[in-house]
Amino acid sequence: MPRTMPGKAKWTYPKIKFDAATTSRGLLWLNAKEPEMKTAVSTSLTRRSVVALAVAAASTTVVATNNALAQEQAKPEKSLYERLGGVFAIAAVVDHFSDAIVKNPIVGQKSKNAQLRKWHTKNLERLPGLKFMRTLWVCDVSGGPLKFVATKPGTTPLGLEEAHRDLRISPAEFDEVAAELGRTLDHFKVPKAEKTEVLEAFAAHKGEVTAGYDKQG
Repeated sequence: MPRTMPGKAKWTYPKIKFDAATTSRGLLWLNAKEPEMKTAVSTSLTRRSVVALAVAAASTTVVATNNALAQEQAKPEKSLYERLGGVFAIAAVVDHFSDAIVKNPIVGQKSKNAQLRKWHTKNLERLPGLKFMRTLWVCDVSGGPLKFVATKPGTTPLGLEEAHRDLRISPAEFDEVAAELGRTLDHFKVPKAEKTEVLEAFAAHKGEVTAGYDKQG
């Protein structure tokens, strides 16, 4: 008779029988779950892809915008000469302005200033050359590539005192010439900012132009 150890319980385990029906049911369950798992994985990957593409697109847009801003900031500001339209536009303004000065009642042919009156009636054959010199002066003072060289040099390269000393132009007459220049700029529809810069550049030489008047008599 077989012996059993005292105090030890005897365990028996049920036998599991795997038949064809059981195996078939297990396979059916796995096959039923597989599409759901594939769909979940596919959806997850698709969402990740969309997010990644969106982030990449946003980053590219930011970089492109920053590059565009950097390039815009790197561009040098246009000179007054360029904003006025260059030598041809300036020459047209000077031509109109010079003709208007001749007819101006305060500084032209009927001026009370004998020197100005004489110049605008007796020396008009010099007007084309004067227009040329005035065009060069405006091109130079506005930052253009053309350089003005005075026939009667002043104390500076753009100085006007010697060219105007004999005309004895008063401050009031200078202001009228500036007003005529302003009307000419309006005639050509020069923008306000550029008009202001031109008039300021002209006004900066008021002391030189009126030097002859200040020292007369």
